[in-house]
Amino acid sequence: KHQTDPSLPRSARLLEELAMVSATSPKQAKLDELRLEPIKAFSGTVTLPGSKSLSNRALLLAALSEGTTTVENLLESDDIARMIESLVKLGVKIDQSKRFTENRIVIEGNGGPFDVSSQGECELQLGNAGTAMRPLAAVVCACTGKFVLDGTPRMRERPIQDLIDALRQLGSSVECTQNPPHGGCPPVKVEASGIEGGSCLLSGKISSQYLSALLMTAPLAKSGTVTVEIKDELVSKPYVDMTVGLMRKFGVAVEEEELSSDKNKPRPRYKVAGGQKYKSPGTYYVEGDASGASYFLAGGAITGGPITVMGCGSESVQGDVKFAKCVEQMGATVEWKPNSITVSRRTDGSQPLRGIDVDCGEIPDAAMTLSVLALCAQDGKPTAIRNVYNWRVKETERMKAICTELGKLGASVEEGRDYCVIQPLAKILPDVKIDTYDDHRMAMVFSLVACAGVPVVIKDPGCTAKTFPTYFKELEALVSH
Repeated sequence: KHQTDPSLPRSARLLEELAMVSATSPKQAKLDELRLEPIKAFSGTVTLPGSKSLSNRALLLAALSEGTTTVENLLESDDIARMIESLVKLGVKIDQSKRFTENRIVIEGNGGPFDVSSQGECELQLGNAGTAMRPLAAVVCACTGKFVLDGTPRMRERPIQDLIDALRQLGSSVECTQNPPHGGCPPVKVEASGIEGGSCLLSGKISSQYLSALLMTAPLAKSGTVTVEIKDELVSKPYVDMTVGLMRKFGVAVEEEELSSDKNKPRPRYKVAGGQKYKSPGTYYVEGDASGASYFLAGGAITGGPITVMGCGSESVQGDVKFAKCVEQMGATVEWKPNSITVSRRTDGSQPLRGIDVDCGEIPDAAMTLSVLALCAQDGKPTAIRNVYNWRVKETERMKAICTELGKLGASVEEGRDYCVIQPLAKILPDVKIDTYDDHRMAMVFSLVACAGVPVVIKDPGCTAKTFPTYFKELEALVSH
């Protein structure tokens, strides 16, 4: 049990307690609620934790590689823990002695697919980690043995049927569980004896992770070429570009052809020769998390900043850095450097925030942050966040969650199937208790309400442990109340 200094203000005591608990063990972070006082100023520099998407991809490719890989700046969070636990269960040797002190681990590569045929049934528990469930569900099809992949009750509502259908087209004996009305979801069962080359058509409308999973699996085919073609439209393509870039860094050749003439509706086809070997790059440094950067950039835009995020910038491989362009479109000043982004704004009335209408299909995670920024538009114009249907199949049903919580703050919101339109709010209701739905991003997005000059109460703040356990501690270091 942790003791905090009783002389501290209540908000500071809660933040201190949350920071201590999160640092000890994300699973124990069960603080019921956190009241954030109105934020008067928000400025300084924050160094971002490693990207979740890059961390889990790098762990998996390092485990499949020939040679030993040192992964630096690894994110420490629940999702990463689920991937590491699974790799250990698959027989991968991992030196974790510097994991919690220096965010570094060393992975002895398996030199190819895993063989668990001597284990009986290998069960992998993946929590609510989509970046672990989807890639592993595909990769184990190229392995040998019997596998079951399962997770939390919410994971059992997150669709995976499109990926299963594509794996079956490649000859895999794999099935998921029908869970009406959500469709085919985990648990996933696989009887694997490897895969051969072949072709599959895949829907890209719900999640780009299905395509990333197939691509990372493709080089493990025993022979032939694996061709994966999107049959409709691919959402969140920058995440697939990130996957392909990482595969190339680990020594695998990937061919890409764009079949769509409309750059806003990509429909790519990929070819990957089977029988290729992933090869360790020696050391891989995980870039700072661009999705996590969005909260600080938005805070700087609302309050005037300046705020600098270190760890991703103009040379970033992550699509979510494009959130900074939305902030710029709304009227803030954005300065780009190779490894940092700075946001500032004059708050004397000469540089107002404006409502915008934006297609966020490439940045659905960072787009959530726009929902609170929209309340602070000063030109009376609404903000439309479009092409974000996959909010509905994320850690929670994010479209309903966001619209519900904005309504509690007093906002007028129009909800569509894949969009929402948010009216600015001259006076945000104070001390609203924000439900976070066990969704890390809901907690971080709605913390920004305090930047608008009103207190806000975040329920279950410890849910940020999924990707950013120290978020509230980092936030408090940059603000004055």
